[in-house]
Amino acid sequence: MVIAVDFDGTIVEHKYPAIGEEIPFATDTLKMLIKDRHKLILWSVREGKLLEEAVEWCRKRGVEFYAVNRDYPEETMQNNNHFSRKLKADYFIDDRNIGGLPDWGQIYQMVHDNLSWHDVLRQRQFGDEDEKPKRKKKWGIF
Repeated sequence: MVIAVDFDGTIVEHKYPAIGEEIPFATDTLKMLIKDRHKLILWSVREGKLLEEAVEWCRKRGVEFYAVNRDYPEETMQNNNHFSRKLKADYFIDDRNIGGLPDWGQIYQMVHDNLSWHDVLRQRQFGDEDEKPKRKKKWGIF
C-alpha cells in the first residue's frame, strides 16, 4: 500500500518550524511498515531547507521515504502533464484526522490487519468478534 505520512504533529511533536521530540514509537512503526513493503510518502507542509531537515531527521533514524511531497520519486511538473497536489495514497497518517492521531501501535495494527478506526474502537470495546453483545429482539409496542 501507499501510505502518506505527515511530519509535524505526527512523527514529531508540533514545534514548527523547529523539529519537536519524536512521538513515541513513530519511527519504529514507520520502519516496520517499510519492512512490510509499504511505500511511505512524507507529505508535509514543509518546503526547502525545512523539508530537507525533516527528511534528514528521519533518515538518521532509519526511515527512508519512497517519495517526499509527491506521488513517486521521479515526479516533477516537467514529466507530469497533470501535476496535482492531490496525492494518490491508500492511507493518510496525520494528526489532523477527525478524532486525532491514534497511537502508533494502533496505526500499525490498522495498516497490518487492514482495519478501519471504527474496527479498532470496536475491538477495544468488545474484544473478539465472538464476545460482542447479542442484539436485543425488538418486541414492538404492545
